[in-house]
Amino acid sequence: MGEDSRGGGHRAAAGRGRRRAPKRRKALTITAWSAAGVLVLGGAGLGYFYVKFNGNLKSVDIDAALGKDRPADVDNGSMDILVLGSDSRDGANAEYGQEDGGSARSDTAMIVHLYEGHQKASVISIPRDTLVTRPSCKSTSGKTDPGGARRMFNESYTVGGAACAVKTVEQMSGIRMDHYLEVDFTGFKKIIDNLGGVEVTTTKPIKDGASHLDLQAGTHKLNGEQALGLVRTRKSVGDGSDLGRIQLQQAFIKALIKQVKGIGVLGNPKKLLDLADTATKSITTDSKLGDVKSLMGFASGLQGIDPQDLQMITLPVAGDTRDPNRVVPLGKESALVWNALLKDLPIPAEATANSAGDKGTAGSVVR
Repeated sequence: MGEDSRGGGHRAAAGRGRRRAPKRRKALTITAWSAAGVLVLGGAGLGYFYVKFNGNLKSVDIDAALGKDRPADVDNGSMDILVLGSDSRDGANAEYGQEDGGSARSDTAMIVHLYEGHQKASVISIPRDTLVTRPSCKSTSGKTDPGGARRMFNESYTVGGAACAVKTVEQMSGIRMDHYLEVDFTGFKKIIDNLGGVEVTTTKPIKDGASHLDLQAGTHKLNGEQALGLVRTRKSVGDGSDLGRIQLQQAFIKALIKQVKGIGVLGNPKKLLDLADTATKSITTDSKLGDVKSLMGFASGLQGIDPQDLQMITLPVAGDTRDPNRVVPLGKESALVWNALLKDLPIPAEATANSAGDKGTAGSVVR
């Protein structure tokens, strides 16, 4: 991102410390609403299941990996979470095709900003093919990758996993990420199936060969495979770009929120335990959320946020003049986004007025 965006963020953050995060924590993502929310509903479970679910969770120590070279915490009661949907094609995910070299990518990336009081949130989707200046990162093999200009955003995860993805986002935004959440393809499908599916209405038929989705216009109860197909659909909606797919993902998230908030699992212990088991096996968190008790505290206020309490945008971008398959952040408009979040304010309308990310029609296909 341009220097004006990063510089503005760091200036706003300078010299400000953040209190310890409040115990009532909330997250909003495709996975957090189902995974952490299920744990909240199961808060009265037996100790045996706490031990079992603790064993399921995977975590990454972001603080240890990144050290002190990070933006300052901001003392305004807000919270920022980086959420990734990982595109690993190993194991059960191999049915979606093999990646070059067998590496994983961040297929979906969102920054979730929870405002003071945690009754409202903004979600900023980052297109995976956004060209950014990537910082140096320690690679998964232990070597240092120097990074550089004009690198695709999702390569950060491929190069250095969660820590490099967080470092890249923090350099772009000047905002320190308080937490990290990640889910993979197979886990996503199982969570949706355990929830009993998600109901959506399509205003137009969707038939996409790449994602294997075939839906007529109308109301559908999507199972896990269909839901995954929807959030991966790209070529057959809008202009066929990744920006259109992001709009589909945002529409699906709102439908998922309604589903999770209305789920009746308290009277069905087996369903509750199956959901909690699947959810904790499907996600990777930062080390601060790496146990059931912390994850439950993080999600304890989950049901306080409704779809109308969300402001969902795509990072302000424009097409790259050198590569039509890539996009680049708009410096001035992106700075408006980051500075609003640093000050815990709503994102102003002018931030997205000139952005290619919020001009498409793909989002209107699903409601």
